[in-house]
Amino acid sequence: KRSKVVKYILIGIALLFVFVMLVLPLVTVICEAFKSGAEVFWQAVSDDYTVKAIVLTVEATVFAVLFNTVFGIFAAWSITKFRFKGKKLLTTLIDLPVTVSPIIAGLIFVLTFGRQSPIYPLLSELGIKVPGIILATVFVTFPFISRELIPVLESEGTEEEEAAALMGAKGTTIFRKITFPHIKWAFLYGVVLCAARAMGEFGAVSVISGHLRGKTNTLPLHVEILFNEFKYVPAFAVSSILVLMAIAILIIRSVVEYKGKKDA
Repeated sequence: KRSKVVKYILIGIALLFVFVMLVLPLVTVICEAFKSGAEVFWQAVSDDYTVKAIVLTVEATVFAVLFNTVFGIFAAWSITKFRFKGKKLLTTLIDLPVTVSPIIAGLIFVLTFGRQSPIYPLLSELGIKVPGIILATVFVTFPFISRELIPVLESEGTEEEEAAALMGAKGTTIFRKITFPHIKWAFLYGVVLCAARAMGEFGAVSVISGHLRGKTNTLPLHVEILFNEFKYVPAFAVSSILVLMAIAILIIRSVVEYKGKKDA
């Protein structure tokens, strides 16, 4: 009886916390977005600045996922399949974006590639334009895919790959037929987390963007501008897009997690 009482108390506390911290704010965003009617909502989300912010957010997310997919697979493969000096240092550096404030990350890229940077004249002379928003987004999402793959590859070991190599299989065949089937769900899970983090990034992008409407504003920055201008209904309307994206990501994440556990 005591254990049942404790169980229901803990469940109640958990549900109350989730409702207050998650469900209630999401419902508030949706309600405020439609407060002035569907027509006002549609005007806010179909505005040219909003559309351009959506496009830029999607572009930054796609580039971050593509880059971190390549890096994540290579980094996880090298760390788990090879022995070399500096492996612990490499592992520590991969975790660095988690510990560094996004504001500091944005400032670092401004100081490294901005107009006041010592290498800016060289970049300008070579005609190289550094996409700051994409760099900042890639940085803050750096560890997500590799950190999902490393534990799985470590648990799988190298016996199957070594056996396939002894039988004459090439490296690409070993990866495609043996390694990737073991890591596919962890890989997809990492991609989902990376995309979710990239879409919602604010700090690093805020420092580096310059807040130019229609050019360098992502969705979170666009919401901030609308809110600071006291355009509350449009701000909540645009925020609802991020909410819907987050829900879609959550559903995809749950499906991937379920499929991974089912196959395991």
